[in-house]
Amino acid sequence: MIPMPKPFQVQKPGPLLSSLFDAWPKEKKKQIRTWLKFQAINVNGQPVSQFDHPLKTGDTVSVRTDRHAVPKTRLSSGLQIYFEDAHLLVVEKPAGLLSIASPAEPERTAYFQLTDYLRHKNPRSRQRAWIVHRLDRETSGLMVFAKTAPTKEALQSQWDTFEKTYQAVVEGHLPKTSGTLRSDLDESNPHHVTVRPKSERTRHAITHYRVLKSSPHRSWVELTLETGRRHQIRVQLADAGCPVVGDEKYGAKTDSAGRLALHACFLRFRHPATKAELRFTSPFPKPLLRLI
Repeated sequence: MIPMPKPFQVQKPGPLLSSLFDAWPKEKKKQIRTWLKFQAINVNGQPVSQFDHPLKTGDTVSVRTDRHAVPKTRLSSGLQIYFEDAHLLVVEKPAGLLSIASPAEPERTAYFQLTDYLRHKNPRSRQRAWIVHRLDRETSGLMVFAKTAPTKEALQSQWDTFEKTYQAVVEGHLPKTSGTLRSDLDESNPHHVTVRPKSERTRHAITHYRVLKSSPHRSWVELTLETGRRHQIRVQLADAGCPVVGDEKYGAKTDSAGRLALHACFLRFRHPATKAELRFTSPFPKPLLRLI
C-alpha cells in the first residue's frame, strides 16, 4: 500500500491546492490534484474538491484512506449520501421510505439500506447504521445516522442543540408572515397526534415559521423546530388551519404533488468527535415548488 502523507494543521490562511503543495513537497503535484478531483482530501473531516477552497488557521487537512462514499452518492433506494466519515453519515431520504423497519416492511428502510451499504455485501460484517432520529415515511430530507454506538449516544445527547429547518407547502395562509406555533401534543396514539390542553399526557411543542411565498390558495413556509415531537410540524400547521398539502391524515384537502409537501432542508450541528461545525442544505424538491 502506498503510504499517505500525514495530516497537517494550517498555520497560515490560503487556498487549498497551494497549501497542499507546500505541506506535502515530496508528493507529485499530479497525485495531489487527483486526490482533490476525486474528493479524497478532507478539511476538518469533510471532503473538498475545490482547488481554491479557503483554508483558515487551525484547519486540519488530510487524505481520506478508508472507503467512504463520494458526496451525493445515490443508493438503490433513492437514499443519497451527503457526508460520511468514520463516525457518522448524513443522508437525504426520499419521500415514501421508512426510517426504520416495521413489522409490515422490514427491509425497504433507510436503516436497512445504509447497513447493507456499510457491510459491503459481507454478511459476516457486524458494522451497522445506528438510528439517531427519524423522519416520517412521507417526509423527505436530511437525516443523521451514527456508525458506532458511542457516536449515536453523543449525537442524541446533543440533539436539542441541532439546528433543524424544514420547508413545506401548506393549504391556506398563516395569520402572519412570521411567528411561533406553541401547543401541547398528546402522542399516546403514535399514528395520530392531537393538540390537547396541557396535562401529564402532553408534551409542549414550539415551531417557528416564516412565509417564503404565497399564492391564492397555498403558502410556502420555512419552519425551524425548537422542540422535536412526533408529527410536530404537521399537527401544529393543521391546528393553525393550514395543513401540509398531501397530509390527508391531518385534514389536507389537496394532494397535488402525490406526496406530503414537507422536506427537511437544513441541519447544523457539532461533530461529536472533531467538534467541527457541520452544515448541510438540501434543496426543496422541484415538484413541491411547482405547487406555488
